[in-house]
Amino acid sequence: MLDGLATVMHTASVWVLPAVTAITLHEAAHGWMAWKLGDDTARRAGRLSFNPARHIDPFGTIILPAMLLLMRVPFLFGYAKPVPVDVRRLRQPRRDMVWVAAAGPGANLVMAYAAALLMWATIVMPETARPWVFENLKNALMLNIWLAAFNLLPIPPLDGSRVLLGVLPRSLAIPYARLERYGMALVLGLIALPMLLGSLLGVEINLLLWILLPPVEFFLDAILALAGHE
Repeated sequence: MLDGLATVMHTASVWVLPAVTAITLHEAAHGWMAWKLGDDTARRAGRLSFNPARHIDPFGTIILPAMLLLMRVPFLFGYAKPVPVDVRRLRQPRRDMVWVAAAGPGANLVMAYAAALLMWATIVMPETARPWVFENLKNALMLNIWLAAFNLLPIPPLDGSRVLLGVLPRSLAIPYARLERYGMALVLGLIALPMLLGSLLGVEINLLLWILLPPVEFFLDAILALAGHE
């Protein structure tokens, strides 16, 4: 029993900081970009902060990822409190919303690159601390890449849908925007239904993994190369 508890505590210790940072700073980046483009809604609401405590949703940021880790599912999913953005206050709403949406995944890729760079610093750390710190950084690297790739999917309400909405011609953008009311059901269906079908058929079906693996591998290879890891 003690061994099991120690395993759980160790798993939590190397995942909590990467998960909370990745999820909450993703949201902060949306608010920061909106502020730079003319909308100070997030700033006035006290959400223009890179302090994770300002953005934590107790269930979406902590409980849900923890449950998925303990269940050993092949993916992590979580969310923070959405940062308020008033599109009407942006200088050029249609164009600027693309940048606001892209800022979240962009922040995740920047954090992944920072984690890859910091891995070099573990070389000079004491041997007792090195494995734990390296594992945190490795998890931060991978989690941020997966979150960036996931959020770039063009499914409402994910960030990729808002980027696509900004570049589509209006004749297509209007009906596409109507999909947002069904967005969360589409996201959860993409995650859960193939796995449920696979369990009924006795085969492994992970559609989300098949979709995300190519961009994840691309981002990972690029970031490791830029950070000097061969």
